[in-house]
Amino acid sequence: MSGFKRFVLGCAIAASLGIPTSNAATDLDTRIAVLRGLDKITGRITTLTTPVGDTVRFGSLAIIVRACRTRPPEEPPESAAFLDIADIKPNQPPVDVFRGWMYASSPAVSAMDHPVYDIWVLECKEPLAPPPDSGNPIETG
Repeated sequence: MSGFKRFVLGCAIAASLGIPTSNAATDLDTRIAVLRGLDKITGRITTLTTPVGDTVRFGSLAIIVRACRTRPPEEPPESAAFLDIADIKPNQPPVDVFRGWMYASSPAVSAMDHPVYDIWVLECKEPLAPPPDSGNPIETG
């Protein structure tokens, strides 16, 4: 399934479950993505903390975090990361295995399909900008 078809399917499933796919007006871009990886063969679980824009390796996977967004504290919690994941094996060309948004609250909505590894989003940390002003300044004085 192509990345675009997977994205459309993920959005359709998210909408049917009542999960908002994005609220760009209030979502906060962040500097850090926290992912969890599972090696299905060994049972090893690893937490991967990576800056947005960097590549992190997990087994034969190369994971590039393109964006990581979270909601402000006054909204229901949600983190989502846009990931490019390639399987890189020796003496073989890289194989793209996932490209799209993954949601921390609903990892099955947009999951990577790989026989050995699972990757999912835990959270997005360190917002680039402070949350928008609530409109109720505290007066002093």
